[in-house]
Amino acid sequence: MDGTRFLRSGLIHDLLDEAMDARPEGDAVRDAHGAWSYQRVGELSHAVARRLAASGVGPGDRVIVQLPNRRETVPIVYGISRLGAVFVPLHPEMKAFHLRSVLQDAEPTLVIGGGEAMRDVATVLVRDLDDFWPEVEELVGQSTHEPVAHEPVAHEPAAHEPAPREPVKVLPSDVAILIYTSGSTAAPKGVICPHAQVTFAASAINAVLGYEPDDVVFCRLPMSFDYGLYQIFLAALGGAELVLAEEGSDLTLLGQISDAGATVVPVVPSLGGMIATLARRATGSVSKVRMFTNTGAALPEATIRSLRACAPGARVVRMYGITECKRVTIMEPELDRDRPGAVGRPLPGTRVEILDSAGRPLPAGETGEIVVAGPNVMAGYWRDPELTARAYRRDPVTGEVRLHTGDYGRLDQDGYLYFEGRRDDMFKRRGTRMSTTEIEAAAMDVPGVRAAVVLPPADGRDLVVFVEADLTPSSVLNALKLRLEPAKVPAACHVLPRFPLTLNGKNERKQLALLLDGGHA
Repeated sequence: MDGTRFLRSGLIHDLLDEAMDARPEGDAVRDAHGAWSYQRVGELSHAVARRLAASGVGPGDRVIVQLPNRRETVPIVYGISRLGAVFVPLHPEMKAFHLRSVLQDAEPTLVIGGGEAMRDVATVLVRDLDDFWPEVEELVGQSTHEPVAHEPVAHEPAAHEPAPREPVKVLPSDVAILIYTSGSTAAPKGVICPHAQVTFAASAINAVLGYEPDDVVFCRLPMSFDYGLYQIFLAALGGAELVLAEEGSDLTLLGQISDAGATVVPVVPSLGGMIATLARRATGSVSKVRMFTNTGAALPEATIRSLRACAPGARVVRMYGITECKRVTIMEPELDRDRPGAVGRPLPGTRVEILDSAGRPLPAGETGEIVVAGPNVMAGYWRDPELTARAYRRDPVTGEVRLHTGDYGRLDQDGYLYFEGRRDDMFKRRGTRMSTTEIEAAAMDVPGVRAAVVLPPADGRDLVVFVEADLTPSSVLNALKLRLEPAKVPAACHVLPRFPLTLNGKNERKQLALLLDGGHA
């Protein structure tokens, strides 16, 4: 579809202001503690900006927000945006080992939230939400929208003291968000997300997905994960209501979705599998859901069937993206059953190329590195010019900055992308080039396998597959022999009742590798 007329490149808080103008009394966000309208979120966001300014936070300063899925996060995001400061979301369960690295790298002026681990390592002011939020609510109605210069104060004033007005000028090119993501480096790396790129990416995604005022978006994904965070912006663009669900009993998840009246549910494979398992055991359905979106890894076909069974008529939308450009491709919702294996076409207004090892474009059907160009390409890695230069390179012909994803795939004749694995996933065994992705897909095709992770040969260890199932290792390997070439069949299979997960709900490969190396698998 041509969604270019919906595209934009502005400021993050403009998304809220436009939603507030269009639907002031419309439901904006809800959690277990209550709900707010768009008008209320707007008022609170202005108060957040004033409270932060009174605390000495100014344009360009980093503010770490380490909260569970609470509705306060939404006005905090927009308030930081109004101030011209930088929102830095961290998972509430991030451990001290990584917190030290992030604190040293981001050098925040203030931390909102955080637990004991944060208090043990932070050298800046840490404000507990229960203390900070009453001060924000006290300022609602007192704020002025007149642009004036920012004048930070040297102390932490009481809530009743006059607070400085909000700062003047925030530019689309200013940094809005730092998202810390794991990867090839030992420490989390901060992806620089300017206002222009964030608002473009959100509007391009919504041009395809089409969130609407009647939608209720059920989000259990953490706000530290860009997939979860962008639900705030997508909901504003569509005038939809966002329901933030905290981690809780998995057994109540289906009931939460149903009780919320959810129509849109973003999932990663582990969450989608959980919903599917509960749906197979339940007698009811979540019939209001019209769309499940998925990224992170491919959903198994069995999971897709179960999701469609519990939400008759729902689309299951496949997507591919990385934090460094937010989203790359989306399969149009109306084509969710078409082109098995494809992860969609490039976002409106963006371009995807497949390059060989020499940087030359490859024709349709040939596998190479996925390279992205367009206004969704972020601005690099915070304080890491070397890593930035490797991933964000200029087109030698046009001079345009392109993101080299390090992922591999191919395009078909119609421009649909087929993801084939990440750089670290590609390897040769017995003279045959293969990827962990294709072997995992084959394992997921085995009835009874709920999740699969493949570890490539390394350090004298042969190809290994881990599966989450109630099967025997030999039965899994025999099933793989029917699905894969001999060179691609793992030498060993380890069966676990449940996989360890990352904080974002993805399968934890590093932990599985340690488990294997420790000899306990």
